[in-house]
Amino acid sequence: MSLFKARDWWSTILGEKEEFDQGCLCVADVDNSGSGQDKIIVGSYMGYLRIFNPHPMKPGDGVQPEDLLLEVQLREPILQVEVGKFVSGTEGLHLAVLHCRKLCVYAVSGTLGNVEHGNQYQIKLMYEHNLQRTACNMTYGPFGGVKGRDLICIQSMDGMLMLFEQESYAFGRFLPGFLLPGPLTYNSRTDSFITVSSCRQVESYKYQVLAFATDADERQEPEQQKLSSGKRLVVDWVLNIGEQALDICVVSFNQAVSSVFVLGERNFFCLKDNGQIRFMKKLDYSPSCFIPYCSVEEGTINTLIGNHGKMLNVYQDVTLKWATQLPHIPVSVKVANLQDLKGVIVTLSDNGHLQCSYLGTDPSLFQAPRVDSREINYEEFNAEMKELQKIIKEATKTQDILPKSEKHRDLIVTAEVSPDLDAESITIQSRVTAQKPNLAVCVQAPLAVTCDQFIFDDLEPDSSETVVLSVFLKGSCSPSELEGSCVVSYSTPTELNPEGIPKVAQCNFRLPLRLICFPTQSSKAANHKLTIDTNKPPISFLTIFPDFVDPSEDDQANVLGFQFLTGSKTTLLASKTSQRYRIQSDQLEDLWLITKELMLRLEEHFKKQNCKDFACSFSGSIPLQEYFELIDRHFELRLNAEKFQELLSERAVQFRAIERRLLTRFKDKTPAPLQHLDTLLEGTFREVIALADAAEENQANIFQAFTKLKSATHLVIMLISLWQKLSTDQVAILEATFLPLAEDTQELGWEETVDAAISYLLRTCLSKSSKEQALTLSSQLCMPKDTSRLKKNITLFCDRLAKGGRLSLSTDSATQQAAVMPDTPADLEAGFFTSFVL
Repeated sequence: MSLFKARDWWSTILGEKEEFDQGCLCVADVDNSGSGQDKIIVGSYMGYLRIFNPHPMKPGDGVQPEDLLLEVQLREPILQVEVGKFVSGTEGLHLAVLHCRKLCVYAVSGTLGNVEHGNQYQIKLMYEHNLQRTACNMTYGPFGGVKGRDLICIQSMDGMLMLFEQESYAFGRFLPGFLLPGPLTYNSRTDSFITVSSCRQVESYKYQVLAFATDADERQEPEQQKLSSGKRLVVDWVLNIGEQALDICVVSFNQAVSSVFVLGERNFFCLKDNGQIRFMKKLDYSPSCFIPYCSVEEGTINTLIGNHGKMLNVYQDVTLKWATQLPHIPVSVKVANLQDLKGVIVTLSDNGHLQCSYLGTDPSLFQAPRVDSREINYEEFNAEMKELQKIIKEATKTQDILPKSEKHRDLIVTAEVSPDLDAESITIQSRVTAQKPNLAVCVQAPLAVTCDQFIFDDLEPDSSETVVLSVFLKGSCSPSELEGSCVVSYSTPTELNPEGIPKVAQCNFRLPLRLICFPTQSSKAANHKLTIDTNKPPISFLTIFPDFVDPSEDDQANVLGFQFLTGSKTTLLASKTSQRYRIQSDQLEDLWLITKELMLRLEEHFKKQNCKDFACSFSGSIPLQEYFELIDRHFELRLNAEKFQELLSERAVQFRAIERRLLTRFKDKTPAPLQHLDTLLEGTFREVIALADAAEENQANIFQAFTKLKSATHLVIMLISLWQKLSTDQVAILEATFLPLAEDTQELGWEETVDAAISYLLRTCLSKSSKEQALTLSSQLCMPKDTSRLKKNITLFCDRLAKGGRLSLSTDSATQQAAVMPDTPADLEAGFFTSFVL
């Protein structure tokens, strides 16, 4: 916040409940008085046009009636006002008013008054143009290098530039690749129009190119422009600024050099005539308007930038020279000469606060009283210092970095899940006032909830809210996780911030296994089998799976069958003679949820028994070949998606080409045979629909394949962690490596992401030599041609772990491991693949 406020020279409030925007303010000697004093012209969206000639106000006085020269209500909203030489036969200044569907040019004149009420001002309509398209903004200047007059260019909402040579319409041109209108200005030195397109790039078009381009009676495709008469509209230069622009302005204080200023959402750019960046300034606030003006120092330009924090900053090139506080948020700012006072800052807010101000400070009349001198007691100071150091030391020991108010949470969210598949209840308890609480419930697809968003009224202190919802399986495959989360966003008001400080509370919950499967008869034969070793005697399934077994059947104590809602079966067996459990199924991915549920229930059982040394291990081989089959299936579907996309693009181009030919035939005044174009159009349409249906079906298959791949990946991660007895931090690294994506897309897929992560680990903590550590990895990820490199890297990854490698993100541990890990044939075979990873 600035210490200085803008000094109010003159201000007023325009109308009631009127709206204003960037183009509604203009300053110029619109009545051609010749005194060099500017008048302030303001137009509103309510259709009011006002012209002011401000005089300095005395303290306590309001706006004088004679300050308002003219006020007239036009019938249509005023989008923009400009002053220039718009009437032929005279070089006097006239006022151009842009409406949505009309452009009007007025002459403003005054009549000397002989009575006390002073001079009288009126406007006279010189000419008007009815627009065929809805206007957005306009610019003016001596297009084509004409002398003594200004031409007007209007940009429509659909991207057409309409040029008017004063009383007559010249031509119109459509901007290529147009989507949404942006700011528009004219550079007289290069005779070109400059705008910022919706592609977030600054584009410049020569006036001569516009004049000789194809006529814009209607929007044309690029292929039609090639066949039409006239030249194609080509951009002069383009600069990508990477953000939307709020305004654009061309400044030329001498004939040799001109600068193009662009105000973006977060940056401020100054460009040369050819589009090269002269300088740019990154802004740490959200700007609202700007205007460059002449600097007293040669070779530099001053710029006023207003922002949404009611601040007005003054920059000399990129250096901040002054910052001042405004009473409103400016949407338009100008610099004017008023009553022999040069450099008055004129600002306008969106609700009609018009102010003329200047920069400066008022002298402070406050003088600090003298402090009575007294002798310093050093013994008291030393004792106080020791006491404070003791308090600081005690505070650092507790390592309590949260404020006291955060020790006891202001809002607690809890979730209760019924094991009997009843509705789930979520309760929010608040200790303080919680404003606008919003609850979001998230579960892993293909699971879904009956309602995932809840909005509550403000919660009073010591109050609670409870919602009930249900989770169900939506899809033909089992989920990879049976966990969900609840997130509550709310705000707590304070004395300094009545609107509240935003906060978040969350909790996780576990869904019952019965949600996706039910007990069934066990099967002896299976394609995939896993054996989990423990250090405790096997527990009867009657104890740990009471929701799946029937107490009357003793044969289910050691054998239990699960049938998923998708149709597949999984069998769980407990050894009678050893401390082992076997999980078997026909599908590899189906082993995951049953194995995880078994380990969780065993841990909970022994925890209740106060047994702290329970542990599980895995001594078998990692099922990599079966895992690779799931990877290949998922990658094959991704390749099919690319093929469908290419075929759809080809058929769409063919469909549009046939449409254009048919349209040409139908518009022809002399009818010609269609030559079976209608039949070809119908056949192409059916092919597009069939390809779209196939692509949609393939996308559903990709989702199922990715869900199965995630389940198998979770299983492989668990087996590796049990096999190598990894710590919690190492398991976290393993999960981040193999499960980096929540969703799989064509632009960034699972295969290339995991390949890059594994290659990084092989180059760092799992490297066998300093030569591997020196290899560089490319920062660009793209879809590979096949999965051979990924599968070889996964195999090498497991081989390095088996030979003593340890997962770590520290470079020191990687250097130590590289000295002890030997070379193996597998290393030599896969070393080529790690050196060229993306």
